[in-house]
Amino acid sequence: MPDVDQEFLALPFRRLADAALTKARDLGATYADFRFERRRSQNVKVRDLALERVGDGETVGYAVRVVHGGAWGFASAVALTPDAAAATAAAAVAVATTLAPLNSEPVELAPEPAYQGTWVSSYDIDPFSVPDTDKVAFLTSVNELLLHSGRVAHVDFSVRQVLEGKYFADLGGSDLVQQRVRVDGDFTATRVDGATGAFDTMRSCALPSGRGWEHIATAYSWAAEAEQMPELLEQKMASPSVEPGRYDLVIHPTNLWLTIHESIGHATELDRVLGYEANYAGTSFATLDNLNILRYGSPVMHVTGDRLVEHGLSTVGWDDEGVAAQQWDLIRDGVLVGYQLNRQMAHKQGFGRSNGCAYADSPATVPIQRMPNVSLQPAATDITIEDLIGGVDRGIYVVGDRSWSIDMQRYNFQFTAQRFYEIRGGRLAGQLKDVAYQGTTTEFWNSMEAVGGPSTWLLGGSFNCGKGQPGQVAPVSHGAPAALFRQVNVLNTAAEATP
Repeated sequence: MPDVDQEFLALPFRRLADAALTKARDLGATYADFRFERRRSQNVKVRDLALERVGDGETVGYAVRVVHGGAWGFASAVALTPDAAAATAAAAVAVATTLAPLNSEPVELAPEPAYQGTWVSSYDIDPFSVPDTDKVAFLTSVNELLLHSGRVAHVDFSVRQVLEGKYFADLGGSDLVQQRVRVDGDFTATRVDGATGAFDTMRSCALPSGRGWEHIATAYSWAAEAEQMPELLEQKMASPSVEPGRYDLVIHPTNLWLTIHESIGHATELDRVLGYEANYAGTSFATLDNLNILRYGSPVMHVTGDRLVEHGLSTVGWDDEGVAAQQWDLIRDGVLVGYQLNRQMAHKQGFGRSNGCAYADSPATVPIQRMPNVSLQPAATDITIEDLIGGVDRGIYVVGDRSWSIDMQRYNFQFTAQRFYEIRGGRLAGQLKDVAYQGTTTEFWNSMEAVGGPSTWLLGGSFNCGKGQPGQVAPVSHGAPAALFRQVNVLNTAAEATP
């Protein structure tokens, strides 16, 4: 296991926590927690063969959250002295005191044991230890491969990386140190047809990961994809436009992760189900009266929530309420059986215990219920992508994520992709363009006839899932195998765009 960053360990978070929690207790708080964070970030971008940007950022601060008089109070600060921490706790209590007369229901939290420990995410190379010159040289070398083909006019390659150190303590006795590293990289190639002036783009199918620089340097085959992409992009531009209709779809995990995120991940957030997101990003059709009843999908559908999977972007040791990481079922045998919870919602709705879904995206924000890693599980036997394609007479193979649209109840949706291939008689028959697949969440997932085996399973995800007011962003992963869906509605996006 990598060591915790020594610069983080040198910060006085335990002295600050002691001052803040002591003050909160002395002022009559029935619950109090202290969260300290140091977050480093970097974005490196190379356009064609020139460096466009190296942007570095760092945030250090802490927050105190209390329950006093049955109401929440919250305050944050950046001054690293015990007096400032105590004053921050007093400010949080003052907020709770102001809100208590307006609070119609006293805050109660599901129980959770106290923990003491250290957790570090799984990675080999701290990306912040790699010289910027080496990163720029790597990105430039990939761009050079694409431009050298003579069939690509421009290419942009960006890498983002985050090192997140976090300390949590509460009045119950928890004392937790955590460190997470994550990286994300992708390039986009642009081709221009010199004869017609037509142009199109294609993005790499690389996926973000809770790993270190090794994910960029060795874990993904950037050079192989860069060598193939000029031909793939040329084929795409010359390909026929899809005929609208119903098709069998074989969807690669580089696309399916996003469909999972939008139609399952967000739909099973209990705060969304209860209406807390109604003003901003909508509610959910998967209401509490559907629990253990709703036929969400076909019997081969098994979806889990977890904060445990190795290299997951939402993987932690404990959440931002000190709840230990765990795994649980959201959909089993196609039936809705669970939700994502924090401690307050778990108690209020009678679930007994939180499943560890509280997260704040900075020391200045309040922890809210955020998505864990939400994943579709593979088949027990190793069904390959070729097996799935071989079972399709007339269909489309879908690769890579692109654009999406979904309604405010997470029910009606439309997705596009980086590449679509026609399937004829169980074989790929060239690319198609102007394709989007569309449906309702339950119709789509009930059309899933088969899932691929473990060899097809990949962990996709996003650095910046948005939610809340004020808005917060969170990293989250979604594992998926390839999967076969029968008779899904396919639109022609060029025809849809024509007045």
